[in-house]
Amino acid sequence: MKTLITNATVVNEGRTFQGAVVIDGDRIAQILDADTPAPPHCDETINATGCYLLPGVIDSHVHFREPGLTAKADIASESRAAAYGGVTTFFDMPNTVPQTTTLEALDDKFQRAAHDSHVNYSFFFGATNDNIHLFPQLDIHRIPGIKLFMGSSTGNMLVDKRESLQAVFEHSPLPLMAHCEDTNLINQAMAAAKQRYGDDPDVTHHPEIRSEEACRASSALAVALAGKYHARLHLAHLTTASELDLLKPYLGEGAMPQITAEAVIAHLFFTDDDYTTLGTRIKCNPAVKRAADRDALRRALTDGRITTVATDHAPHLLSDKEGGCARAASGMPMVQFSLPAMLELTDTGVLPIERVVQLMCHQPARLFDVAERGFLRPGYKADLVLVRPNAPWTVTPDLIQSKCGWSPLEGHTFRWRVEATFCNGQAVWRNGIFNPQVRGEEVRFRIGD
Repeated sequence: MKTLITNATVVNEGRTFQGAVVIDGDRIAQILDADTPAPPHCDETINATGCYLLPGVIDSHVHFREPGLTAKADIASESRAAAYGGVTTFFDMPNTVPQTTTLEALDDKFQRAAHDSHVNYSFFFGATNDNIHLFPQLDIHRIPGIKLFMGSSTGNMLVDKRESLQAVFEHSPLPLMAHCEDTNLINQAMAAAKQRYGDDPDVTHHPEIRSEEACRASSALAVALAGKYHARLHLAHLTTASELDLLKPYLGEGAMPQITAEAVIAHLFFTDDDYTTLGTRIKCNPAVKRAADRDALRRALTDGRITTVATDHAPHLLSDKEGGCARAASGMPMVQFSLPAMLELTDTGVLPIERVVQLMCHQPARLFDVAERGFLRPGYKADLVLVRPNAPWTVTPDLIQSKCGWSPLEGHTFRWRVEATFCNGQAVWRNGIFNPQVRGEEVRFRIGD
């Protein structure tokens, strides 16, 4: 089937222009400017007047909770939420049950996604203190990288032995995505907070416990080890201005520096002032911090220090979010709202729309060497999203697609609406209608080709 999307404002590879895209089957056949006549004999023509046409978003940091935690979320529900939000590809993290730290657990996730995922998918392999011997057996064309928890309460996924940590950096065949928080500093701060405020300190103390110092110390260690062992390091969900300073020596290294960093939606939008109104709904690890840190992250979106924007989408039941710093679960669902949220930052002058596309589509594809996705190019897979500006809508519970059924953005009005999401040429979400029959594909990576 051949589909023509015409009269769109196309945003791709630093350019914004009036044009059209021809989809033939599962691939982009042509990209046309306004002066190029459309090809005859298309099976369907979509008039996208007033809309922007972008590559589909690649969210390189999600927790879809399957297997083992499916009361909160599962691959089917969260990939549906992704499709509603213009996300056509996700990379899922390994802290499920069982953890994705064996080859068998990794294969199981791929089988589940092939059956249930409505958008494209891949999975990080999780490092532990004692599974480094499996690294040579990983298929580097199937997975984006290795996830390293340098500060975590996620069972044996905390790599806390110095010799193991060094071995991970020395022997990883793929980019390392590191969660960096110093566990000893966090434990000391939690003990002090409990002594002062009781066994479950109020959530307003979360950024004091998961502190700037804990983040900076761990990120600095990761950067030092990556430098020593020449590892490719991607620092996940940076939250502080001081951590951003660690990236300065790597600016100007070329198209993709050895050490890169990610920002996520929660830390770009919320500040510690929001704990008073949103409470544990915005409790996440690392913690949402000061307005000065949020503003520093926003500046870093355009100066090269932040390479990718993702969500760290991490659903929990609201019952899991009850309590304070010690008891309430950390994480929030965001994948459905990340693109409208980032486009809101274009309206407020934080960054241009071309940079949004770079951070959410092009740069994840470049960083992880994704094959044939992340750009609008002839021959590439037809992963596309149509968004309409000046089309206000408010986040209400009935619109939330994540299985957990809530969002910290409830009541927020966005100006940009996702009109259609095409995954491998198929309209998985269009004009308010979701097609449950659409299935995504396993992403391939070109490392070593």
